[in-house]
Parts: sequence; structure tokens; C-alpha cells
Amino acid sequence: MSAEIVALDKASLSSEPLKQRTLGRPVSFSGEGLFTGQRIHLVLYPAPAGHGIVFKRLDCPGSTPLRATLDAVKATPRCTILGNEKIQVQTVEHLLSALRALHVDNALITLTGPEVPIADGSALPFVEMIKEAGLEDLEQERKIKTLLAPLFFSQDDIHLIALPAQEFRISYTLHYPHSPLIRSQFYSLVVEEDSFEKEIAPCRTFCLYEEIAPLVEKGIVKGGGLDSAVIIAEDRVLNPDGLRFSDEMVRHKILDLVGDLSLIGIPFLAHILAIRSGHSANIAFARLLFNQLKREPSR
Repeated sequence: MSAEIVALDKASLSSEPLKQRTLGRPVSFSGEGLFTGQRIHLVLYPAPAGHGIVFKRLDCPGSTPLRATLDAVKATPRCTILGNEKIQVQTVEHLLSALRALHVDNALITLTGPEVPIADGSALPFVEMIKEAGLEDLEQERKIKTLLAPLFFSQDDIHLIALPAQEFRISYTLHYPHSPLIRSQFYSLVVEEDSFEKEIAPCRTFCLYEEIAPLVEKGIVKGGGLDSAVIIAEDRVLNPDGLRFSDEMVRHKILDLVGDLSLIGIPFLAHILAIRSGHSANIAFARLLFNQLKREPSR
């Protein structure tokens, strides 16, 4: 029996659902955009099989909805921005991460502004939204790809590798030698509903005070604060409540990576190893992985 056939057979042990999934009912959330500072109302709606994840700007009548795919990625300046010739939606990664981890394949997302609300800086509010709406399995099968050959991306000191596996696992190494508090952190887990909700979703976006202060002064970051991000000054966490995990920073990097890789638009099984990657490298790697997965058989 060939290695490829064995890999596909063992992949049946994965927790990935075999049917496409959507939401049980609409659910909404309102909050402030991290970069725009605008108050935005967001609604998640159920959608039929094959619909995919689609964003619609209600404040731009007549605009074309945005499908959450790699083709729609417009820029990655400290977040992931989707856009077309008329509209854009930024900071999509936390919401997309929650949808991917809970295996939601089809949903319509409406917004009254150009940015997904930052909430508390984590994906937990979005996980709670999705669980409140409930999950509904559809009749159509969910085609799951299994990576059969290694793939890698390197750029200076940033590296991403995909290895064949019978699960969706991410192992991330974070290295901030200039931060006496962060330094180096490593975390690895299989991305499943329960593990994501407990170990990854609560982890907030983070920044060094000396990096974020100039962005606030220049008006690049108009929203957010200590209630929506972990802010670190030298060896101190400025947030009054401290960290949710001692390694919250590397866990948040996994959260971002799950969201960015969801733009591949294909459920897949692989072990992703990442070293110091951010949104730009995540998307570049996702394009390589997408091209590889297209050639692999579906489960």
C-alpha cells in the first residue's frame, strides 16, 4: 500500500467534520475598530453550502461582497486587509480564526464600517458569538485535503514549514530578543474546537509600547487600548489584569496564523511550523500552500 493511501486512510481519524457547516441563526456584535476607531455593527448570518465566508459592507450600497480568499488580500500592515476596487475590510484575522477553528465553512458577515471590531483583542468574543448562534451541518460533503509532501517558505529570519500530518497542528516559535519580558516563546497544539477555545481564542493581540506609541501619535491606530490589547513596556505588562497566560503572546501568533491560513479556502490537514512569522509571511506561505493543496486528492 502506498504512503499516500495510508496517509489518507489515517486522516479519517481527524476531528474535521465531514459535512459542510454553517450557523444555526444570525448573531450580532458591536464594537470599535482598532485602526479606524469607528463604532461598527457586525452580524453573522447562516449561508448555504458552497457560499464560503463572505463580507458585505452595509455602508457602501451597491458594492460587491468580499469573499474571504487569498485573491481578496489587499495588504497586511499589522493586520490582514481584504479588498476590491471599491471597498475593503480590515483586521479580519481574529474573526476568521474563530470561524476556521469551529469549522464554519459558510457565513455572510455584514458590517456597517471598514473594520471588524477589535473586541478585547482576542478571538474569544467571536467564538462565543458562533456558539450562541449554534452550528448546523449541511447535506453537502466537506472536501478535506491532506498534504502529502513538505513545503517551506523562508525570508530572512522568518520561516514557515508545512509537513504531512493526519491532523491540523500549528507549532510556533516567537523570538523578541529586544523585549526582556517576551524573549523566546514556543507553543504547539492540534487546532480543534475545544483546544482552540480554551488555549488560543482568549489570547489577545500584543505590542511593545515603544512601537505602538508613534502609531497612535500619527493617527495610524485610532482605537483600542488596554482593554483590547496587551501592551508591554520593557519588562512590564501595562494591563492592570496582567496576562491571561504566561505565553499569551506566542499563542496569539497561532491565533493570527489560523485566521490567515483560513483564506486558503480549503480545509486541510498538515503540521505547520512557524518561526517569527507575521501577516505578510503568513499570506505568502498560504499562497504556496494553496497551490500545493490544489494538486492533492480530497479525503
